[in-house]
Amino acid sequence: MRILVIEDDPKLAAFVVGGLRQSGFTVDHAGDGQDGLALARQGHYAAAVVDVMLPKFDGLALIETLRAEKNRLPVIILSARAKLDDRIRGLQSGGDDYLTKPFAFSELLARVQSLIRRADPGEAAVELAAGGITLNLLSREVRRGGRRLDLQAREFALLELLMRNAGRVLTKTFLLERLWDYSFDPQTNVVDVLVCRLRSKVDRDFDSKRIQTVRGAGYVLKVD
Repeated sequence: MRILVIEDDPKLAAFVVGGLRQSGFTVDHAGDGQDGLALARQGHYAAAVVDVMLPKFDGLALIETLRAEKNRLPVIILSARAKLDDRIRGLQSGGDDYLTKPFAFSELLARVQSLIRRADPGEAAVELAAGGITLNLLSREVRRGGRRLDLQAREFALLELLMRNAGRVLTKTFLLERLWDYSFDPQTNVVDVLVCRLRSKVDRDFDSKRIQTVRGAGYVLKVD
């Protein structure tokens, strides 16, 4: 799942981007409002975290522009302004939530997850199940056949994608776009390496191999 962070403060941006990535999200970052608006218009994001005071294009103006274009991207506003009037203005501009600085990352994460669930009912399920595998989105626990599987953040994100699309072949390009930043070379083998790592954990010691390669097409989670 891809999140857009629009924040010009390098330290704060690194804090938010790093935390979201460790939580299993794929994150794109823009350091100014102009670049942020261009990314937001691409429509690949489950949610956006937007600072108010941005160079080149103000954060609230950015949100207002998106809403005028009928772009329904869920947005959490970050701001040092804590007065009631500032919060009201942020929400009236089209923001879906408003978080004042400084903040705990755990609160930001909870708000992002809540915003995604509200925006897309298909994301609301706390636990996914497919092919004898269960994946809990809150506890981050994965099990197969009663056995707990220890997955790294990117492995978890890949398995979530496969389970949400169980039985459907996902191309390498699809996986690359959703699990890595756009700066990755499309010819890279990172997808193959990640699938291999995940397969060794999910299918090892089981007769039925769930994660299968479809030659020339991509990968699929088999449930039959």
